[in-house]
Amino acid sequence: MLKRISVDDLALGMYVHELCGSWMDHPFWRSRFVLDNPRDLERIRATPIREVMIDLSHGKDVAARPQAAAPLAAPIAAPRPTAPPMPDHAPTRTREEMRRAALICGKARQAVVSMFQEVRLGRAPDTAAAGGLVQEISDSVMRNPGALISLARLKTADDYTYMHSVAVCALMVALGRQVGLDEEELRTAGLAGLLHDLGKALMNQDVLNKPGKLTDEEFEHIKSHPHEGWKLLKEAGSVNEAVLDVCRHHHERTDGNGYPDRLAGEQFTRLARMGAICDVYDAITSNRPYKRGWDPAESILRMAQWTRGHLDPALFQAFVKSLGIYPIGSLVRLASGRLAVVLEQSPDTLVAPTVKVFYSTRSGMRMPPEVLTLSEPGCRDRIEAREDPQEWNFPDLDELWTEPGASG
Repeated sequence: MLKRISVDDLALGMYVHELCGSWMDHPFWRSRFVLDNPRDLERIRATPIREVMIDLSHGKDVAARPQAAAPLAAPIAAPRPTAPPMPDHAPTRTREEMRRAALICGKARQAVVSMFQEVRLGRAPDTAAAGGLVQEISDSVMRNPGALISLARLKTADDYTYMHSVAVCALMVALGRQVGLDEEELRTAGLAGLLHDLGKALMNQDVLNKPGKLTDEEFEHIKSHPHEGWKLLKEAGSVNEAVLDVCRHHHERTDGNGYPDRLAGEQFTRLARMGAICDVYDAITSNRPYKRGWDPAESILRMAQWTRGHLDPALFQAFVKSLGIYPIGSLVRLASGRLAVVLEQSPDTLVAPTVKVFYSTRSGMRMPPEVLTLSEPGCRDRIEAREDPQEWNFPDLDELWTEPGASG
């Protein structure tokens, strides 16, 4: 039986079923656990959360209190039921959302690391606890699609396996939003993205993180991760068929040359085809042990060349609309001869984002950073071409678009 209580009444031995508040308001990535550590009790009471739901079938109840005599007064009206909090989807500028997204990314990494560790220890992954994480990521993407997606791209090579799951979750929500999925479908898409690579927890870590080219035998081993992840989730029985399908088929190709089942065209579901696009984008834009990630705009260009035979063309067009032709963090050259980094997309056009100008190619010198909204009436500058960051080697390129004063 579930019972809502005040955190003041919370005690050791109780089974916490739900922490009644925002996922961001508490330090636990899980919301269901036996409260057996005094430090955890102190941590809960130190948060903004004032109520929790306990499960009496798994833990203690609140200690009975002596009842006071009833006052001779009019009966107290029953409290009005309160509506559940609505998701925070109010649009925000990139600068504002970056702050929230940074917190979400940190907590999401912790959650994914924990899930992978559970699998390596032979335990079933706690997919129910991942629901709150997916909701927070989804809410961030709905407020501002570019912020969390761009931050998740800035993963270290060591963090790749974990943060890749977070990034693909966010990308799936952004793409799902673009193609018109409803709220429930968006949560399914996000969960599929978060869990799509769970099979990598069972891969040989030396092979998975090998800096050089894999042997044929090693590559066959890594290619087994979609099937292993699908089997893990299937046996756990805690996710629906749509999530299972993305886990198993995110490496399939539309020409039938993918793996593990060599499905072609619409033989694998739209959600799995979405997963294939999101998985490729984050993989090629991320730094890996064996190569540096490509610039976001370069990646979009290359993926456009792969759509025939590899990616679903219609879904890829929607993907580009969700991110922009020049995604946040892209290095571009303007018609004025200045270099700029993309800060934010325009709601009206894919080719005129907000940028930060910082270098003159004509003088060969850095200049004071200036934010320029290319879509504004009267703006005479425009993007002339994308630039390869590795050719310029600006050491602070990422800081130019992630720093607090980046935009708006």
